[in-house]
Amino acid sequence: MDLERTTIAEMLLDRLGDERLGVRTREQDWTWDEVVRESAARGALSLSLRVDGPFHIGVLLENVPDFLFWLGGAALTGGTIVGINPTRGAVELEAEIRYVDCQLIVSDAAGMEKLRGLDLGLAEDRFILIDAPDYRERLDDHRVEPAVADGIDEFSLFLLLFTSGTTGMSKAVKCSQGRLARIAHANTAKYGHHRDDIDYCPMPLFHGNALMALWAPALANGATVCLPEARKFSASGFMPDVKFFGATFFTYVGKTLAYLMATPEHPGDGDNQLERGFGTEASPEDKAEFVRRFGAELHEGYGSSEGAGSVQLDAEAPAGALGRPAHAGIAVVNPETREECVRAILDKHGRVLNPDEAIGEMIDKDGARAFEGYYKNDAADADRIKHGWYWTGDLGYVDEAGFIYFAGRKGDWIRVDGENTSALMIERVLRRHPQVIATGVYAIPDPRSGDQVMAAVELESLEEFDPAEFASFLSGQADLGSKATPRFVRVSTNLPMTGSNKVLKRELQAELWRTGDPVFRWEGRGAPAYKQMTDEDKRALESEFAAHSRQRFLGS
Repeated sequence: MDLERTTIAEMLLDRLGDERLGVRTREQDWTWDEVVRESAARGALSLSLRVDGPFHIGVLLENVPDFLFWLGGAALTGGTIVGINPTRGAVELEAEIRYVDCQLIVSDAAGMEKLRGLDLGLAEDRFILIDAPDYRERLDDHRVEPAVADGIDEFSLFLLLFTSGTTGMSKAVKCSQGRLARIAHANTAKYGHHRDDIDYCPMPLFHGNALMALWAPALANGATVCLPEARKFSASGFMPDVKFFGATFFTYVGKTLAYLMATPEHPGDGDNQLERGFGTEASPEDKAEFVRRFGAELHEGYGSSEGAGSVQLDAEAPAGALGRPAHAGIAVVNPETREECVRAILDKHGRVLNPDEAIGEMIDKDGARAFEGYYKNDAADADRIKHGWYWTGDLGYVDEAGFIYFAGRKGDWIRVDGENTSALMIERVLRRHPQVIATGVYAIPDPRSGDQVMAAVELESLEEFDPAEFASFLSGQADLGSKATPRFVRVSTNLPMTGSNKVLKRELQAELWRTGDPVFRWEGRGAPAYKQMTDEDKRALESEFAAHSRQRFLGS
């Protein structure tokens, strides 16, 4: 990468005439020159259909080449791509698409089935289906020499990225061409992206992980982007794809790494070209196991669709640490007093001994300049920018050596018997159990006061769960305190997930113990001992809420 371009459109034009492979699938390859020309055709098609109002183009597709070509087309023409999450329910889909003012929707027959019957305020001719019989002909009619439209600069709105919505409703994060270009350059320097990389993209293209950590750096450097055969993340398809493409880099989130580690180990796992991966929220155990099995270095980062990078990598960082604060403006503060939290004192297991004083909200005193806001959501903007600081909404702490740690989302803070604990820390302990594929930990109301800890665990089969063995396992974890030990355990073979493969905890939390999945409860003191709840047990528990006038905490 010779020049630091300030827009995605300029980066695309740099690839014109570039005969290196730009996009690969199992079925077809495109050079970068072809990628740019395919992008220009889609941009011209969208311009021919443009009407008054925000030039917002919704894309409801899995990880297919057309998604990338429409990204390029929007960059060249000044459009804004709205990645639509296909895992959303009908009500959420309708609300989100109407909210962000899409004037065109690009999808396929499968996506249209999800949209059928929804009131989106769009006529039939506002939908472009990539598997329609006339789609290729429409593109051929709009083949043009690639060029950047007038008026495009670093401030041009390029993406609206919906937040994951794991603990609350999604918001649409604004990302300009300039911001994404800066992220591409920063990630190139930080994670060693280069032109010879072969970047495997299993994370959904509607999410910031894929776009910011993989696609944009690949574009900036002219590296090759490879899309999964399954068109989305597949644990069983991951290594076959990696070997087929000769991939050197990939991105992940913690839950996908957990799914990978749950696949059977094979003697040839280490026989691959992977050099490194980037992701977030993976447990130290999963990271270590991945390195052992597959031989690639993993860069565990911290960031969000909203904010800039706030961590500097450090090879000396202990397990579980993100690194060091990237600059003096990165701090962990008490959100009520705005005073910086004291340094965390860790025991030999890495458990924080002074959580009430040490764990606080991670903030960036200089981050207000990088945050571009949420689309049509002034209240959410105000929640992020307060007192001139950017508030991440995430918990963290800094140890005595100056290393910074992620401790979960602010909504993951659980208060039990007057003490705070982080759901993320409990999840990391539960993930050590060999049968647990994924887990979500969340607060549920106590019938008398405060909260109790509930965990949902995903196993291969329900028959695998042995409550006595599970209780014994938890008792043996030195870094799991008694108040952090789950009082309720929901056992499932299919936990609800967001489109970016994160456990949908707000849905689990709303269901409480009212689920068809088996739920086990530990009552009393002493060592944990779990008993499966019957319908009668659940009714008796709810009667306790009534007895203490706390039915309002149970919802409908």
